Amino acid sequence: MEAHVYPSTLNKFVQGNLVAKKENDKENKKKAPKETASESIASFAATFVAGLFIITFIMQLFNIPSSSMEDTLLVGDYVWVDRLTPTAKASYVGPLMPYREIHRGDIIVFLKPNQPGLHLVKRIVGVPGDRIHLEKGALYRNGERLNEPYIKHVSGDYLGYRDEFPSQPLPYGVDPNAPDWRWPLEVQQYVQGGDLVIPPDSYFGMGDNRDNSLDSRFWGFIPRASVVGRPLFVFWSLDIPPTSETKPTASQRAHDIGYAIRHFFDKTRWRRTFHLVH
Repeated sequence: MEAHVYPSTLNKFVQGNLVAKKENDKENKKKAPKETASESIASFAATFVAGLFIITFIMQLFNIPSSSMEDTLLVGDYVWVDRLTPTAKASYVGPLMPYREIHRGDIIVFLKPNQPGLHLVKRIVGVPGDRIHLEKGALYRNGERLNEPYIKHVSGDYLGYRDEFPSQPLPYGVDPNAPDWRWPLEVQQYVQGGDLVIPPDSYFGMGDNRDNSLDSRFWGFIPRASVVGRPLFVFWSLDIPPTSETKPTASQRAHDIGYAIRHFFDKTRWRRTFHLVH
């Protein structure tokens, strides 16, 4: 008979505990403070500030609009750029912030001199103190011809002022409002013995698509202060037509967004996803 008593008593005990637990949960929910509007705003602001800090000082996404860096970077590549390590060292943070000097061969994103707001990407071929010149399109640095397996040349395409820099004069206009008009007049002051000597706190950048790149040969040195960062890897790549190296208008941006939405699947270069930039 006792065998029939235990199940009934146990069920009542469990049911009683469940009821008590539900009542306790209700009480706890009533006692739990609700998030106020000011707390919600503060939480959102903290998240926004953290995100803004990351894209301003650490990482930022850029897209490649022109073919001047082919085949290293293609038109339509979206690259994550490290904004932290290549930027100028700040004395007030000292060793707390990582920093690395820009080296020969580095690919960098920078603000074009004399044209605020326009970001360009080029490969650094000369650092302060280097002596460079070109002969028949081949680059010489400090008297040595460089082996550059990453560059691209157009067969049979030759321009003296481009391929014999700086020995042949550069073409220039007379419009003082043009951002690059002074460089052809100033370049000779940096020439010694047929070489262009890179001054302090400056770099010389060129595109890997060497015959189709408006680079330091045409508009001058890259100031250290203009360096934004180094591309790390391709995040996404979309096969799109090239555009000129100018700031896109609002209508151009809208067109690009629409094109990306329509052709996401058939124009994405899936093989370039997470492709390292070097």
